[in-house]
Amino acid sequence: MRFLDTFLTAISSLAINKLRTSLALLGIVIGVSAVISTMAIGKGAQEQITSMIETLGTNLLFVKPGEIENEGQGSATTLTLEDASALLDPIIAPSVKLVAPEVNGFARIVAGKYTTAASIFGVTPEYIHVRNLEMSTGTFITSGQVINRSNSVILGNQLSETLFGFRDSVGQTVRINGIEFQVTGILKGKGEGRLINTDNSAFIPISTAFYELQSQKTTQGQISVGSINVEINDLDEMDDAVQQIATVLRMRHRIVGEDDFQITSQQETIDILEDSTVTFVIFLAAIAGISLIVGGIGIMNVMLVSVTERTREIGIRKAMGAKWRDIMMQFVLEAILLCFTGGIAGAVLGLGTARILDGKTFGGQVFNTAISLDITGLAIGVAVLIGLFFGIYPAARAANLHPIEALRYD
Repeated sequence: MRFLDTFLTAISSLAINKLRTSLALLGIVIGVSAVISTMAIGKGAQEQITSMIETLGTNLLFVKPGEIENEGQGSATTLTLEDASALLDPIIAPSVKLVAPEVNGFARIVAGKYTTAASIFGVTPEYIHVRNLEMSTGTFITSGQVINRSNSVILGNQLSETLFGFRDSVGQTVRINGIEFQVTGILKGKGEGRLINTDNSAFIPISTAFYELQSQKTTQGQISVGSINVEINDLDEMDDAVQQIATVLRMRHRIVGEDDFQITSQQETIDILEDSTVTFVIFLAAIAGISLIVGGIGIMNVMLVSVTERTREIGIRKAMGAKWRDIMMQFVLEAILLCFTGGIAGAVLGLGTARILDGKTFGGQVFNTAISLDITGLAIGVAVLIGLFFGIYPAARAANLHPIEALRYD
């Protein structure tokens, strides 16, 4: 029997009982659509996290302090303003372009009758360039303000609106932990979804932050910093820059053993987050894939019922000369056709669901989806394989029926 004849016979057999065929398809449709839509959501979340980091630039290094025991005074951080300045040495660290040390904390800000909590960053003028920020009005922190320990503050766009509404807040005063500061600038809004919510943060000179808002010192009594942001000249110089920075700090800290600092790159952060989100996406797909297995079991159940109902038909075909492989191929094709058709319908439903969910907000969370044709093709392929796997047993039962016994079946 020719393959085309077998194929047409399989289609006509499925078309006879449309309701049963449709119900068998439903499990595969739901399974494929669930896999595609959940993978789209997971991949969208992955891309969103990556883009949040990449907005800062990939040619950044972050130097974090370690902690050492300061006898009688607890622990002391190990990075200082002088360390940050030393990293700009063109001889020892030629790959370093800009350095922006920072300290950060959390405080309540009061403006008239309005009060709110916000992140407070003590920074230098270079911070705006290293962190890729822009001013809406006014000016950012200046070198003179750092030297003079000026009580000036830059407000994030959202923070300014919270405290002053839509009025121009430049020139106004606010109180941070009871200390009066003058607003000298407003940052442009960056929107939600960033690792550092600059829209709801305040920025003051790093010297002011140390003397007015904190007093943690190193073991030598120098101004300590929470981290040092380093922008390098070129991404290709990343490894060289790490070595140069480490050399400078080891020399300054007189280190002969283990480093008392950590250097991480933006790309390392991206890689770590991508690895974690890939695991999450695979977990989502595995859960959704269970519905595909359930759909496959439904296909096998329907095919077994079909074999039982068509016992006499199988006997007649065998008596007329149909071979074992002809019967086997017909029922396997029916199972594969069911799963392939269900896979196509599920792909359309899954892609449509992903497109509808893209950009929608549920419970305060914005869903960003990323449609992947590779995942779509894989889901359909898996559905076909499931049809083949779960269709073999019913097909074998049909092919192994004895023609005489089949003809006697009532």
